[in-house]
Amino acid sequence: MLGALLWLPAAFFLWFWFAAPLVWPVIQIAKLVLLHAWPSLFTAVSQGADLLDAQGHVLTHAGYLMQISSGVLVNAAPAGEAARFGFLEPVVNPMIYGYALPLFAGLVLATPLTRRQRALQLAIGIPLIWLAQAFGVIAESLKSLGLDAGPAGTEAMRRAGLPLELIALCYQFGYLILPALVPAALWIVGNRRFIETLTRAPGREPVLVAGVETQRSGDSE
Repeated sequence: MLGALLWLPAAFFLWFWFAAPLVWPVIQIAKLVLLHAWPSLFTAVSQGADLLDAQGHVLTHAGYLMQISSGVLVNAAPAGEAARFGFLEPVVNPMIYGYALPLFAGLVLATPLTRRQRALQLAIGIPLIWLAQAFGVIAESLKSLGLDAGPAGTEAMRRAGLPLELIALCYQFGYLILPALVPAALWIVGNRRFIETLTRAPGREPVLVAGVETQRSGDSE
């Protein structure tokens, strides 16, 4: 527990400090899927976007954001003003779906493992977390077009054969479930023996009886 308390803050700090390089694989996966699966909806995907204040002034350029160019034409003018049509270009923040990465890394670093075991768990777990993170990014990209763009986005989703209910379900699953479930599941699968030592009752040790492991009390005959 002490190791986890020490490693988790350090892992989250490094994750945020190196946010842009760590989201690059996620953006590349999302770009590959979006441009090839729905070329009529998405025309370009790039890394980096400007952060704006309430007045629309550029505050900074964030390298961890994902900029999307779409083929969905919307009216950007406020109600009551002359129509100003343009293609929707939403921005997605992959970091929202990426906190599983420092969480998993912190747990692995706090677990008593050899260097080889630790490196192997990170080498396997991090790419799987990137895939789960990319799922959330793709789902939000579809949500930005289908649910946030009004009637134009709804019609575009209908032409692409994507039910809005399915998009909403995938978005909620990628946002609420995967970031918390994936790191815990990966850590449990990779450290089952260590977890068994933590949950075993004190004073009891495993004994093999007819090939089956049972528990024997330390003061038994």
